[in-house]
Amino acid sequence: MSKHFKNVIVRIPGTGICDGITSNPSLGQPIYEKALVQHEHYVEALAKCGVKVNVLPPNNNFPDSCFMEDTALCTDKCAIISRPGADTRRDETQLEDFRKMLSSFYGTTLHEITAPGTVEPGDIMMVGDTFFIGKTARTNDEGFRQMKEILEKYGKTVIQVPVHEMLHLKTGVNYLEDNNLLISGEFINNPLFATFNKIVVPEEEAYAANCIWVNGTVIVPAGYPKIKEAVEHLGYKVILVDTSEYRKIDGGLSCLSLRF
Repeated sequence: MSKHFKNVIVRIPGTGICDGITSNPSLGQPIYEKALVQHEHYVEALAKCGVKVNVLPPNNNFPDSCFMEDTALCTDKCAIISRPGADTRRDETQLEDFRKMLSSFYGTTLHEITAPGTVEPGDIMMVGDTFFIGKTARTNDEGFRQMKEILEKYGKTVIQVPVHEMLHLKTGVNYLEDNNLLISGEFINNPLFATFNKIVVPEEEAYAANCIWVNGTVIVPAGYPKIKEAVEHLGYKVILVDTSEYRKIDGGLSCLSLRF
């Protein structure tokens, strides 16, 4: 039985987005006006999937703050405010509007990762009641330990995945429900993923490994025809959203929202 998302939280990009963290400066800086339009299209796509989109205002002090995914893990039982591994992002989780919104949904089942733990939920892939958590430069062993302890209290299973080459776990592997997994690069032959129906992402379309399943529809980044076709072949309805400006600062589709 697939889960069903009712709510999504997004934050409109601020003007500082041009100074976002990037591992690929050769792609150039995001064009702010274009990023705003792409964000609007992203919100429209989510709304078409039958969720209520809760929109937070831009915060110009934090260039990466539109990447909501890394601020919290939202599940059907609880939410856990993260502690980003990137120093420039750490205070995003202290923003009052964000905390207020999360607590309006979760109340007493809202938890928090504390120092010296670091976790960025771009490293967390939810498969039913199992959570795969990447060990990366952004998510350390102590962050994993705290996440595991909290999630296990709610009856969840937690598995650590060593990540050597990618920024985040979900840079290279994303669950589309129904046992279908988009998978690329270093994860293709990882025995942890052996039992899934694997859709191997070709190297030239590696960015499109990051798609999101929302209530039976899969949102796919525009410009990656092989992945679009592969996802359609699985029987899903596909909505294409251009995220070219977010790619410039290491962002993909899943990074831009909290879905629960």
